[in-house]
Amino acid sequence: MTDLDPRSVDAGAAPTPAGGAGAVRAAGGISGTAPDASAPPSPSRPAPDTATATEAPPREAPDDRPDGGVADTAGDATGHETQDSARDRARDGADAEIPASEATVFSRAYRALTLGIISVVSLIAFEASAVTTVMPVAADRLDGVGLYAFAFSGYFTASLFAMTLSGEWCDRRGPLAPLFAGVAAFGAGLVVAGSATQMWMFIVGRGVQGIGGGLVIVSLYVVVGRAFPQRLQPAVLASFSAAWVLPVIVGPVVAGTIADHVGWRWVFLGMPVLVLLPLMVMLPALRTLPPGGHSTAMDRRRILLALAVAAGAGLLQFAVQDLRWLSLLPGVAGAALLVPCVLRLLPAGTFRAARGLPSVVLLRGLAAGTFLGAESFVPLMLVTERGLSPTMAGLSLTGGGLTWALGSYAQSRPRLHAHRERLMGLGMLMIAVSIALAATALIDGVPAWIVAASWVIGGFGMGVTISGGSVLLLKLSRPEDAGSNAASLQVSDALGNISLLGASGVLFVAFGGGSATVGTHDAADAAGSSDHPAAFAAVLLGMAAMALVGAFVTTRLRPGKA
Repeated sequence: MTDLDPRSVDAGAAPTPAGGAGAVRAAGGISGTAPDASAPPSPSRPAPDTATATEAPPREAPDDRPDGGVADTAGDATGHETQDSARDRARDGADAEIPASEATVFSRAYRALTLGIISVVSLIAFEASAVTTVMPVAADRLDGVGLYAFAFSGYFTASLFAMTLSGEWCDRRGPLAPLFAGVAAFGAGLVVAGSATQMWMFIVGRGVQGIGGGLVIVSLYVVVGRAFPQRLQPAVLASFSAAWVLPVIVGPVVAGTIADHVGWRWVFLGMPVLVLLPLMVMLPALRTLPPGGHSTAMDRRRILLALAVAAGAGLLQFAVQDLRWLSLLPGVAGAALLVPCVLRLLPAGTFRAARGLPSVVLLRGLAAGTFLGAESFVPLMLVTERGLSPTMAGLSLTGGGLTWALGSYAQSRPRLHAHRERLMGLGMLMIAVSIALAATALIDGVPAWIVAASWVIGGFGMGVTISGGSVLLLKLSRPEDAGSNAASLQVSDALGNISLLGASGVLFVAFGGGSATVGTHDAADAAGSSDHPAAFAAVLLGMAAMALVGAFVTTRLRPGKA
């Protein structure tokens, strides 16, 4: 499961899931649970309209309050009604028979928007699980197994730039235009990938998908922040995780069946039209949303920084995959672009795991990157080393998708709020154990189903860690900084996916995996079609080690002395 990942992309304006597969299951539990009363305002909420509210004095910083949270009031410091309370009154008033305090995300005023959002995320989730299932076949047919990691990391490299662009676009023009532009780009990328005759064309298609995915996921979070009152936002965000449950069950079966009987290309070519229906359901409600809260032009400096980071990451990936002296030139150029720009996009102290917010941001990248770096190679391992069909290999990851939603639900329980940091540490340890346990499938005599069992453990750890990180980020952010901090979380998310997927690709090729081939669907023949266990072991054990680094970072999540 690699995304548009709503699991790992909370959103440039709010908490990735968000690719291809990452992402994006967002903070919170499963839809329908009681909203978290301590949840702070959405980072994507625009400033009060200057036509109806005067400038309020700065609010008290979260760290100055005993609970470290953000005040939730019905009006600002000048006595004027805030946008959130006005939205509560206007939206909840649409259901005259339902008291405002009892309205839910499925009340008449919100029903179409909620169903549309869940449908879009579900389709993205289906695409992510389907792509992971058919990727071994696509890479083999295009003679591009050596570039296998690029098919995933190319998505995240492009989405990194698109998320920043979408955040600026949404803030100034509203989410409608970037949402539809993102859907168009996502569909175009699917067509390019499905029509590819060479691996580089396939990777280009995945990159175009990444641009669309980055635009869409940020726009969806902005829609949540502007269309729903604060008390309903946790339930909507929780539905992002729940929306992954059904797709991860049926996605591998459907994709594998199509690949076996029609061809892998139709997994990509059949998807674009399916996204149109939920958008049409949402359109009337989307048109009522206010425009962006900023009248100034887009922050070109921030957009250029994101573009430089994406370009630098792409050059570095090319350099490390092509291990020749000539590759030093693009490698040095990539590092020169990437390092200074990343330092400007992320909070100070992120890469030294400074206590509090910087460690929250760092942990997000480590968690997303380690799990995806391992998960992307698991189907290929099961097909080439254990002789499973692409369908069965994809189904081995299904349990992880289910327990991811369960972990997200578990960490949202009120009685566990005081233990969130410890839970996240446990989550990272579960991820490390899960990945290492999956590597034992390379040992003769160990049943292949050990991978499915291990991914159940890892999925729960991811649900606890990713959702918990989103909650902590908002808790540690002042209202005026929540948007930029959430964007930093997304940058870390994408960078973690890009860098650790790239590292997985390097390990895979360095240990001889670049010549692996996908065998027939006969288990005996397929099991003998490739003999590169060291390449897969290097990838899995390397990612397990990085998960242990993430477990250490969880000890520094609480603000305090460095």
